[in-house]
Amino acid sequence: MTAHTRETSVQELKRAWMEEAIRLATDSVANGGGPFGALVAQDDEVVAFGNNQVTATLDPTAHAEVSALRAACKELGTFSLEGCLLITSCEPCPMCLSSALWSRVDGIVYCADRHDAAVAGFDDRKFYDLFDKKPQSMWPTRIEHLDLPNRTAPFDAWLAKSDRVDY
Repeated sequence: MTAHTRETSVQELKRAWMEEAIRLATDSVANGGGPFGALVAQDDEVVAFGNNQVTATLDPTAHAEVSALRAACKELGTFSLEGCLLITSCEPCPMCLSSALWSRVDGIVYCADRHDAAVAGFDDRKFYDLFDKKPQSMWPTRIEHLDLPNRTAPFDAWLAKSDRVDY
């Protein structure tokens, strides 16, 4: 396999995984969770999934990314996720980003961004401001934005849900 072919294959996997993360986030809304989904992949395979369960479990740390990281560590029997990618439907909040950094994932790929989240009532921008002191290019983990046309589908489902619990 040539380097170009391998890179094309990796990008196709990232797109497929992102579609899955968006589906998880959208399904989460329908099942009483928040509009966020994530998965952890290693060696071209999905290791674990997570969706937002903050209000369902009364746990402010039960974000999709943290749930996926916890499940991946349990599945792999380790606290270090070196060699793994975190794929998430939305840009990780500072807590989730910190958790991903602590887990030592090789990279993070997200779709919707903090501004998309704010439109849906998830405005964590004041927390991000705390972390904007050091440019991402100097961070120990590569951060990549993968924009897809349906990036706001989970938020659209969330906003359309009449019985949602805002937080």
